[in-house]
Amino acid sequence: MLQEFKLKDNIVLRNRIVVTPMTTWSSNDDLTVSNEELEYYAARSKGVGMVITGCTFFQKNGQGFENEFYAGTDEYIPSLKKLADAIKSNGAKAILQIFHAGRMAIPGKGTLVSASAIKPSHGAMGMGTDVEEPKAMTEEEIQDFIQGFYETTRRAIQAGFDGIEIHGANTFLIQQFYSGDSNRRTDQWGGTRENRIRLPLQIIDAANRAKNEFADKDFIIGYRFSPEEIEEKGITLDDTLYFVDRLANESIDYLNPSINYYKQTSKRDSDDKRIIGKLLIEKIAGRKPLIGVGKISTKEDAQDALQNVGYDIIALGQAIIMNPDWVYKVQNNLPIEQTVDLNDYKSIKIPEGLMNVIKLVPGWFTVK
Repeated sequence: MLQEFKLKDNIVLRNRIVVTPMTTWSSNDDLTVSNEELEYYAARSKGVGMVITGCTFFQKNGQGFENEFYAGTDEYIPSLKKLADAIKSNGAKAILQIFHAGRMAIPGKGTLVSASAIKPSHGAMGMGTDVEEPKAMTEEEIQDFIQGFYETTRRAIQAGFDGIEIHGANTFLIQQFYSGDSNRRTDQWGGTRENRIRLPLQIIDAANRAKNEFADKDFIIGYRFSPEEIEEKGITLDDTLYFVDRLANESIDYLNPSINYYKQTSKRDSDDKRIIGKLLIEKIAGRKPLIGVGKISTKEDAQDALQNVGYDIIALGQAIIMNPDWVYKVQNNLPIEQTVDLNDYKSIKIPEGLMNVIKLVPGWFTVK
């Protein structure tokens, strides 16, 4: 895990360990990146090969979290540059994750939109099912959204990021277009799986247009996806295997599944004991690197994910929040912290906003 990894022709990560994208709820009130966030990212970029930021948004009605840093106009490039510099200063590659929350967006930030005018069956952002019905996006709005990815990728390049990640997971807008549960359209953007993958494929094209115009060939483009939905008409493993087979032939540089456990099995079929990661690896067949994530805490977990499941790279989430120096600890056989100290979290550069959420969500972290 600590050996160099060749992500693409001219891009070598110093090891196979990355920081998974995690929201911090910690921007300044004007949605610029705060000093707390800069310290948080800098502390966690010292040993890893690559850091994927928490998601940023570029349309006001796409904001999914309070105090989420913004990338929607060129005025925010200096803010983004501070973040890229903080990560890169410690030798890690800096990847900006970009998204739109769609029907899962914070209420009151603009017109709630989605692929179709259908409420989420399980509510949005802990609000229960008492949520507003979204408006189905028009053709013009879809084209503006695709162009927005082009412009935000350009801003990422100008801010000095090494790449971007397209966030097509976690029931947000791009996933809402691929899901048969949230997408009931009858035009070119809905119906068949071929039509429902049209939006993510065009977003990949838009990001590559910006790359070709403003960056060199070393600029990284990744894609994150969720393998399943529990709704009857939602995304199935078969849908995802079809999708990743297509993605593996696209101009992207890695695939990042959003799963809770690196050895996760099907959520839809409890009798299906196949490890999703292994199914994805088999379908991708070496065409793109696949990141393993979810409950990777110790050196042994990381080795198991790489050697026994077969992921190319492993991503740390909770473990690196609690252990900013995780790589150093593994290198020196030091114990990995499994709790967050409510009285000493500032010493490990956890922002106040993130800590407030940790305190509010029972069982998310073990605290002391």
